[in-house]
Formats: sequence, structure tokens, C-alpha cells
Amino acid sequence: MKKGLNKITTALLAAGLAFSAQAADITIAYDADPVSMDPHEQISGATLEMSHLLFDPLVRWTKDFEIEPRLAKSWERRDENTVRFQLRQGVKFHSGNEFSADDVVWTFNRLKASPDFKAIFEPFSAATKVDKYTVDLVTKGPFPLVLNTVTYLFPMDSQHYSGQTADGKDKAALVKHGSSFASTNPSGTGPFTLKSRQQGVKVEYQRHADYWDSESNGNVQNMTLVPIKEDATRVAALLAGDVDFIKPVSPNDQRRVKSADGVKLVTESGTRIITFQLNQDSFEPFKDVRVRQAINYAVNQDGIVKRIMRGFGTTASQQTPAGYVGHNADLKPRYDVKKAQALMAEAGYEEGFKISMIAPNNRYVNDFRIAEAVKAMLARINIDVDLKTMPVAQYWPEFDKCAADMLMVGWHSDTEDAANFSEFLTMTRSEETGRGQYNCGHYSNPELDELVESANLETDGEKRGKMLQQAEKILYDDAAFVPLHWQDLAWGARNNVGAEAVVNAMDFPYLGDLVVND
Repeated sequence: MKKGLNKITTALLAAGLAFSAQAADITIAYDADPVSMDPHEQISGATLEMSHLLFDPLVRWTKDFEIEPRLAKSWERRDENTVRFQLRQGVKFHSGNEFSADDVVWTFNRLKASPDFKAIFEPFSAATKVDKYTVDLVTKGPFPLVLNTVTYLFPMDSQHYSGQTADGKDKAALVKHGSSFASTNPSGTGPFTLKSRQQGVKVEYQRHADYWDSESNGNVQNMTLVPIKEDATRVAALLAGDVDFIKPVSPNDQRRVKSADGVKLVTESGTRIITFQLNQDSFEPFKDVRVRQAINYAVNQDGIVKRIMRGFGTTASQQTPAGYVGHNADLKPRYDVKKAQALMAEAGYEEGFKISMIAPNNRYVNDFRIAEAVKAMLARINIDVDLKTMPVAQYWPEFDKCAADMLMVGWHSDTEDAANFSEFLTMTRSEETGRGQYNCGHYSNPELDELVESANLETDGEKRGKMLQQAEKILYDDAAFVPLHWQDLAWGARNNVGAEAVVNAMDFPYLGDLVVND
């Protein structure tokens, strides 16, 4: 690394960071912290990346979207509702406790109770221990996405999380946006253990000495993650040699990284949809389909991708990206300001109205710039937008309260399947099932709900695809939300950091396998 102190170096040192010359000790700058060390508290990219550091899933996706074994070494379908998993033996949690089927069952039951995750696991009826290293996962009916879903089953240390704290609180308690034992005292089987965490300042990880995966080439021993919200400052830290790896690299900064010595730009096509939701619960005019359609006609998605994203994204007209079963190629973006104005007049709002809008300013690529652009576009149809942007640590609690009339949200399918977008973003909100957990538009259409639920029971791939395409057509006609684009991904790294092998389109690099060369 370069020597001498500049403004960025001084700031990082003030956070207590010491830059090591050792190849296997690295510092990573990223845009935002995970909200918690509890893997079930918040379904977000930062939480899932943390989960792959401290925990291990039963199975995981490869870069090519194949399933590979992790804590489950093999599996077989026993009948149309049951898949049996054989677990690895001799695996130790960070606490020293031995991993077994009891931990899988305990974690499954906790996922079924998690507000954020229970919708994903709603098709499952039970996890049953067969013996110490064998578990059956049972679905309520034929379900084609068992393996897709269990990429999100990261077994937790059931002994570690059982019982009460010194002040009498349940160690297993799942607390949204609050302090709990599980949010501050992780024990997983993952490649790293948690050394220390100062939220908003840094998180320090250390290689787990007893990590089970002896075949991994990962050689990082100590890893510090430091949040740097500003895109340009993150890049400057990389170019100055103060950090070794950054995410993301804004489209505005990619040329700087490409042209600099000693660093490289690593990119992947992305499938995360960026959208705005229209809160029908807080703002009565949004219940009128003509108003929702007008807003969709007023937003120039192509302009956002070309000018704000610098082409680093794909204009969207629906939730499902091309290549997924369920993508409807007949649906096109519909930018037409005159049509938007006519629809507003037809709905009785020619003079417009005022609404509130919230968006994060360090979660998605150029998120606050996109929000500002949409605000300007809506002004052309006399919609006056009171926009507030905020760091993601503040944003998610506000989003969870649906605390605005328009709200930005991005979504990468948790199961790499089209149905997952609707399950969380557009199906009718249900505390019981977890459906619609992130549907702050409060959009509700029984026809859509039934179609998605039926698709999740359909094992004929062609039939299922047509059902999911029809679901996208319903959402399009109803203007249920405002699709913007699918966000591409970019990372920056020192040339000796083997980032290419560990990054992926899911946007949670498998840093346990990261190799740093001398």
C-alpha cells in the first residue's frame, strides 16, 4: 500500500483501522453496514453477505447459477413432498459446539417465524430430524424450488442461541431494528468469526481456525469492512492504496478505476430490479389505476439508464429479468408525457397534487440521483414531490413502516426465480404468511395472488412460465408499481486480489474463498 497520510487515510485511522502489508490481511470498503448480525432480522444484500461470512447455507449458488453442496453434502427426493438432506459430519460452530440435524431443524423453525423470511419458507410444512446427520424437508405440496429456497437456510448454533441472557431475555429472540442477543453474538459455521463491530464505523472478521472447508483456497486471515457512503470517496480510497477491495463502483467512477495503475474493475450483469412503490394506503389517489399509469408514463426509464447509470443497467418494464422463467417479452417501457397528462386529467387530477417520497442514499447504485430525477419527471405532470433521502441504516426502519407515499426498493430474487419478486413486492400483505412483506404499495389483487401461488405448485416448467408471464401482465396493466431498471454490478480491487473468482450476480461475494496474492 502507498505510504503517507491523506484525508481518507486519516479518516480510516480515526476509525481504528491499521493497514497491513500482509497479503492475507485486507480492508474492504463498501457502501453500507448490515443492520444486524442476526441472519434472520432483515432480508437484504448486506445481511446475506454477512451470512456467507459467519454462517454457511445448506447449499449455495455457483457463479453459473448451479447448486453446489455446503453443509448438506448430498440430497435426494423421497417423494413429491419430501427431500432428504445428508449433512456434513465433524463441522464445528464458532462456539465449539458440534453442528447436527438439531441445528437445521431449530433454524428452519426460526425462519418460519421470521417476518422477513417466512414467506420464502411458506411452501414448507416441516423439517424433520431423521438421525444426527439427516434431515427431511417436507413441503405442503409439490414444490419445484426446494434447492433454490434452502440457499437461504444458514444453520444457526441452536445451543448457543438457546436459553436466557443474564438479564432474563430470550437468546433466540428476533428483534427488528433493535438490540438482541442474536443481533450481537453470532455463532455460525462460516469461514470467519466476528472480532468486533462498531456499526457505521467498521466490522472486523478473523479466519475461523476450525473451518470445515479445507478445499477452499481462501487465504484471508483478517478482514476489515469499513462503510464509505460516498461513491467517489470509496474509489479514492482504493486508488490511494488505503483499501484493497470496494463495492460498488458507481458508473460515474468506473473510468477512473479502469485507467488507474495497480487496480482493476470487475463487473457482472445484474438481475436486481430497482423500483418505486405507490402507497395506496397513505395516499388515496394512488388507488386509481389511471393515476398509477400516469406516473409510469411520466417516468423516462431509458433516460435514467443512459444519463444517470451511464448505460450500466437494463431498462425494465416488469419485475422479471430476461433469462428468468416468467419474463414477459411483450411488455415494454411506456414513456409518454402527453399520455401521462391525459390520464391525470381523466382521473380528475389535471392540477396535480403533492406527495412524499423516500429513498436511500447508499444502498443502490446512484439511488438518490435516480430519486431526484424521478421527482423532476413527475413535476411535468404537476406532481409536487417532497423527497427525503437517508442512509440505509435509517432507511429500512422507515421503509418497514411504509412511511411515505412513494418509496424506492430494489429486489434481487432470493430464489433466482420470478415468483419471488411478487411474493415479497406485489402480493397482498399478510402477517400470517409473510407474503407482501416489502409491498409498501399495499397493492392487492386476488387474481395475482392465486396465480403466483398456483405457479409455485406447478412442476411443469412450460406451464409455470406462462403463469408467471401472465402475472407480470396483470401487474403491468394495473401499474402496480414503477419499474426502473435492472442494476448491473461493479467492484474495484487491487490487482493482487482475486475478486473475479468470488463475485457473483447475487451481489454477495463469497469472501471466504477470496485469494490475495503476494
